[in-house]
This record gives sequence, C-alpha cells and structure tokens, in this order.
Amino acid sequence: MNPFLIKSFYNFMGAVSIGNGLWMLFFAENWYLNLPAGIEDTGPLNTHFVHDIGLVYCIAGIAAFYCAARIHSCKAVHIGLTLFTVGHALIHVIEILIGLLPPSHWLIDLPLLFVPAILTLFITPFVLKLQQ
Repeated sequence: MNPFLIKSFYNFMGAVSIGNGLWMLFFAENWYLNLPAGIEDTGPLNTHFVHDIGLVYCIAGIAAFYCAARIHSCKAVHIGLTLFTVGHALIHVIEILIGLLPPSHWLIDLPLLFVPAILTLFITPFVLKLQQ
C-alpha cells in the first residue's frame, strides 16, 4: 500500500478525532444533543464522562498525527490507536448484539466507529512492513 495513502488516512483520522474531542471537551451538551450518532441511546447526558472520552479522542488524534509524521517508526503508537478504535467498535457491536443499543446502530455507527476500526486494522500489516 502506498505510504501516502496511509499518511492521508492518519491525518484525516487525526483531524476528525481532535475535532470531535474538542467538541466533547468544550461543548459536551451540544455534542450530546447534536452529534447524529444516536448518542441518547447510550443513556442520559453525563458531562464528566463526555469530557473524559473527549480527552481520549484528542489523544487518539494526536497519536494519528504522530503516525502520519513518523510512518516509518510508529509501530507502538499505531498498535495503541488500533486497540482504541477496534476496542471501541467491539463495545458497540456487543451492545447491539445483546440489545443495549438498538439495531439501528449498525448503520449509525458504521461511518464513525466501524469504518475507522476496519481501516486501522486493514493498514496494520502495511504499517508494520514500513517499520525500520
């Protein structure tokens, strides 16, 4: 896979993650009410929890930018980023399967959770091959 495509993915993921994280940190209620992702299906607004996860998204975004800038030496950071994206997606899959989230979340979670997790997993062998 072309390293430019991998860098582009990391940069896009970094920008989206940091944007989402800052929205969560500074405007938790607005994020909860306006993110078109069925957030209300997960329970009532808990601003402290939204702030905590907003910080995690900012850290994930920084990690993605780090990987883009250091594509030949980012193995450990890529693995951490992959664990976050895949782990977060798996939590949603499990919650849909056991009925904690409605089946509509298969589509709702597709663009912002499932696709990034799948792409992060997909690029893993190519990232590992680029390592020095």
